Amino acid sequence: MKAGPSQEEIRQHNLGVLLRHVHLGGPTSRADLAARMGLNRSTILALVSDLTSAGLVHEELPTMTGRAGRPSLVVRPRPTRAHVLALDVGVERLTVALIGLGGVFLDRRECAWPPTRPQDPAEVADILAGYARQMLAAAPSGSSCVGAAVAVRGIIRQTDGRVSLTPNMGWKDVDFSAELTRRLDPRTPVLVANEANLGALAEHRRGAGRGSQNLIYLHGEIGIGAGIVIDGELLRGHHGYAGEIGHTTVNPHHGRPCGCGARGCLEAEAGERALLEAAGRDSHLTGTDAVRAVVTAADRGDVTARAALQRVGDWLGIGVANLVNLFNPDLIIFGGTLRDVFLGSAAQVRSRVNTSALAASRADLRLRVSELGNDTVLIGAAELAFSELLSRPLVTLGHASEPLPVRAAGADPAS
Repeated sequence: MKAGPSQEEIRQHNLGVLLRHVHLGGPTSRADLAARMGLNRSTILALVSDLTSAGLVHEELPTMTGRAGRPSLVVRPRPTRAHVLALDVGVERLTVALIGLGGVFLDRRECAWPPTRPQDPAEVADILAGYARQMLAAAPSGSSCVGAAVAVRGIIRQTDGRVSLTPNMGWKDVDFSAELTRRLDPRTPVLVANEANLGALAEHRRGAGRGSQNLIYLHGEIGIGAGIVIDGELLRGHHGYAGEIGHTTVNPHHGRPCGCGARGCLEAEAGERALLEAAGRDSHLTGTDAVRAVVTAADRGDVTARAALQRVGDWLGIGVANLVNLFNPDLIIFGGTLRDVFLGSAAQVRSRVNTSALAASRADLRLRVSELGNDTVLIGAAELAFSELLSRPLVTLGHASEPLPVRAAGADPAS
């Protein structure tokens, strides 16, 4: 017979649950924490005391309560005690952010990356690690880095974060986590995940998807990916490759070539290059500004731009209808450049969904744009990086605070 959890295991679990509440929900009273966690006030007091002693939270009097009697102290996360590195490898831009507990941005660096230039993984890792080291050196005194996660536009193996394929960057079978870990702190392994999955995680916890247990986040740049949340949990698939909606075939007979090698994929028909080409623009000059220029032109009466948005909106609607029929979500969120595409073609997307999705499956469907904007993927990476701290707060913080191992004289710093 398997033994039940020990008192210490229960305590560690409760510490993580409490910290998660204030990390995601912000300042929360002891009374509310007791009610949410189903624990008595003395237990909550003990948990808060432990987290306060570790510097992860602090307490303060509420500003206004509207209640008689002594007010319950409010527990607030301390962003400057624990932070994570959130890294984003876009097709055109590299971004690194230092994000503190509670989701507070402490620092941020980024640079453009020309889409026509080969993107060597080692060179990308050098740039990201350089930014990360700068920010870590300038981090608040006494703050510890408790995790790191990087978003990559591609097919990422769940078990080890290995990049199996990035159709629009040319990476194949790359251990990008190892590339970054060698250049950073060996105490903080770098987690790697698909950008759409991280976008779904961010919107589900902090954005338009709060309160929804069945949602799909669609992220658009040159490619299109989907992060799918079913019954409150991210759908990953056998190897973690679920959600590659951009590589589902929607136009098999007359389709455009796709970066994956096939033809007629959704991202080939509804991605940035398809929109720009249909609008008579240079399809190599992709990015948010280029997409917004088409949407703005359509709003001002440009017939070609309007026709381009209608065409792309129709293909996007077909992709959405397929997702609705497969997963029956109550919410679909458009992020990345799809946010602007949807705003410019919402009528076309809705029309196609209404004609192609089953009536029962779309009965309560809501179509929304990302609330977190350009930070969606970074916020998702930060949430993934905070996972260990929110599971075992004191153990993780203690590990992050340990001194670095001393290297032998002459040792290779990259080994």
